[in-house]
Amino acid sequence: MARKTVEVESTGQAYLELLRERGIEYFFANGGTDFAPIIDGFARFAEQGIESPKPITVPHENAAVAMAHGYYMVTGKPQVVMVHVTVGTGNAINGIINAARDHVPIIFTAGRTPLTEEGQHGSRNVYIHWAQESFDQAGMLREYVKWDYELRNMAQLENVVDRALEMAMTEPRGPVYLTLPREVLGEAHETFSMTSPVRRHLGGHLYPDPQGIEDAAAILASAENPLIVTSTVGRDPEAVGHLVNLAERFAIPVVVPNQRYMCFPTDHPMHLGFASEPFLDSADAVLVVDCDVPWFPSVKNPPADGKVIHVGVDPAFSNYPVRSFPSDLSIRANSVVGLPMLADALESHRASAQARIDQRFARLKALHDEQRTAWREALDGVRSDSPLDPQWITHCINEIKDDGTIVVNEYDLVPTQAGFSQPGTLFGNSPAGGLGWGLGAALGAKLAAPDKLVIATLGDGSYMFGNPTPCHFVSNALDIPTLTIVYNNRVWNAVRRANLGMYPNGWAAKTGHFPLSELQPSPNFEVLVTASGGYGERVERAEDVQPALQRALKAVREEGRQAVLNMICKHP
Repeated sequence: MARKTVEVESTGQAYLELLRERGIEYFFANGGTDFAPIIDGFARFAEQGIESPKPITVPHENAAVAMAHGYYMVTGKPQVVMVHVTVGTGNAINGIINAARDHVPIIFTAGRTPLTEEGQHGSRNVYIHWAQESFDQAGMLREYVKWDYELRNMAQLENVVDRALEMAMTEPRGPVYLTLPREVLGEAHETFSMTSPVRRHLGGHLYPDPQGIEDAAAILASAENPLIVTSTVGRDPEAVGHLVNLAERFAIPVVVPNQRYMCFPTDHPMHLGFASEPFLDSADAVLVVDCDVPWFPSVKNPPADGKVIHVGVDPAFSNYPVRSFPSDLSIRANSVVGLPMLADALESHRASAQARIDQRFARLKALHDEQRTAWREALDGVRSDSPLDPQWITHCINEIKDDGTIVVNEYDLVPTQAGFSQPGTLFGNSPAGGLGWGLGAALGAKLAAPDKLVIATLGDGSYMFGNPTPCHFVSNALDIPTLTIVYNNRVWNAVRRANLGMYPNGWAAKTGHFPLSELQPSPNFEVLVTASGGYGERVERAEDVQPALQRALKAVREEGRQAVLNMICKHP
């Protein structure tokens, strides 16, 4: 077994050396009194000219986790975040819940209040060291991490870190939690020996049961009106091409509800929009691929005699307490390998079904075209409205972006008015819906793809939740300018809609008064970014949207400055 030995002065330095050896590029952190050995280790790295992992100061824990989340979505590489003991962990939990439900592998670490009151290097010497200790620090987030542990000594460092990486990257992926006591990090050492290269394979693709694939092919081949539903197949960009091939060759329409990744080209004739409910009545076979909520059972269900197939690394979504969608066939597999196998299995049925496939393709293409005509007509009805309509704003964003632009959307981008054809160009918020993700995730995406334009589309509530002052600080400090579009309707519209959904004739509906929903008076969001050297502008008229976007693009692309456009939208 090959080993590599490096000179170190402490466990903390050995920890950083191990992260570097394991390919970790960035270390997102909001520091505290437990960080002393880590800070000293990074200072030593700087003196030695060692550039990775690079420490990234993020002055709010939720933003740090969001940045790691965004970086992973673009690169597919596991990330490391470190926060300050219990209080930092508490601040980050929202982001960790998002990461858990979106299967994002983050090595989430936190210092631990010093174990000892005296007698060791690193013992308690600050007032907060007593009150910040808890009986079970990991208990506050154990439901949302795959594994948790506390480092006890230097001897187990390599095994513990490798185990953390292994658990985070094993399908279904997700965050893990490691606590690092200050005395352990501060232990004095002269050398550290580690396995190099690492002998922990971080997991390959999950291949499906061949019989399950054959059974699925038989169901789809015999169906008159098959339907594909997906939300996250684009998590692996390569899988998108396989889905396109399957849908195109066998004329199977694709709908993308709750889109969180670019899953299927919006201009493809088999793309039939963003809701499955309109097609369920006639669907005699539904293929659900990487989708946790393919439809709303309280609104619509597929026919009782229709067949439902689920494909995914965890098609039952076993960490959801209640999820009762029917599944006549569940296939556990990465879609990037399962979909081409399914297409190959369907090929043997093609000859007998070719006429039906051709007729279906023509019918679905016509439906696709009708749908797009309706979307254009909807846009025409609002393109001159002031206050602004989100459809018009989205259309204008679509006009200025190119195929390589990355859009990070937290709720307000209108999917019918934005076209995407390239995998890895659209990322949406986690199904957990923890607000404040988008602003930090866009910074992580920009850090991962510095040559690309990154646009964050956020509601005004999402922008406020996103800790804009820390995020704008990070953008300026790291020279990673993004363009942020705030759809400012001055209300928690999701809260308002939920009330109307339950009580359409209730007191709030009758009086027009929705307590706990209003966000007025609205802050001047365009001003906040200027404190960090950015460009900000308030936009109220429809004719001003495109010119404002061009000015913001100039700031980002030519001047290297972040930009925020505060788009004043209709109040519902």
